[in-house]
Amino acid sequence: MTDTSKMPVIFLSHGAPSMAIEQDSLGRAFLAGLADQLPKPKAILIASPHWETSDLRLTASSSPETIHDFYGFPPALYQMLYPAKTDQGVVEEIVSLTGAVRDPNRGYDHGAWSPLYLLYPDADIPVIQLSLQSHESPEYLYALGDKLSELRDEGVLIIGSGSVTHNLRDIEWRNPSPSQWAVDFEDWFVSAIEENDHETLLAAREIAPNFNYAHPTDEHWLPLYVAMGAAKEKATLLHRGFEHKNISMAAVRFD
Repeated sequence: MTDTSKMPVIFLSHGAPSMAIEQDSLGRAFLAGLADQLPKPKAILIASPHWETSDLRLTASSSPETIHDFYGFPPALYQMLYPAKTDQGVVEEIVSLTGAVRDPNRGYDHGAWSPLYLLYPDADIPVIQLSLQSHESPEYLYALGDKLSELRDEGVLIIGSGSVTHNLRDIEWRNPSPSQWAVDFEDWFVSAIEENDHETLLAAREIAPNFNYAHPTDEHWLPLYVAMGAAKEKATLLHRGFEHKNISMAAVRFD
């Protein structure tokens, strides 16, 4: 039964696409159990760093395709599908709240479908993907989240999907020991979350240790601000730790 009480908001680190088939991954185990910690949503709105646009866009097809937007991974990943449907009523409400443009041709990229494949493997909850305007300021994305917050009252689960660290030049497959720069950055992030310190997080580019190393480009960090803006009263760390040396899997619940 769908719970239509006010929904939390989630920011999660979606990890490498291969997580969907890495049975020994702690990040995979966390994501596979996360839905049990949440009320069941009537729909999901997810922002991913893998769809960057100049204007705000929404998936609007009744059945968006699964996009395999990655290279060099095991063949099994390219056979995976996430056949979620779209709730057109929620699409229209998002358009009304934000002025977003409906995109009938866009599918779900791996920043959306790969974590949802673990959270809700039956794909029985409608999903709408939101594009990322990575050229905009943290404050703009935070305000966007605030506009979307009304959806929480209607049972819509808002997810910002990204990564707390994302330096692909400094990863090592199957290495369980993170570099000190990655640990320091995740420690800083966790401290700010435990204090629910939105001002500090919004200023990450200027004050976070090793920010430019943790995020040579910051599109994987920015979905955090959409999530933060949608729920401001409380932040709860759900998970932390690293995959492939320096990919943080930290995740947060906002209420």
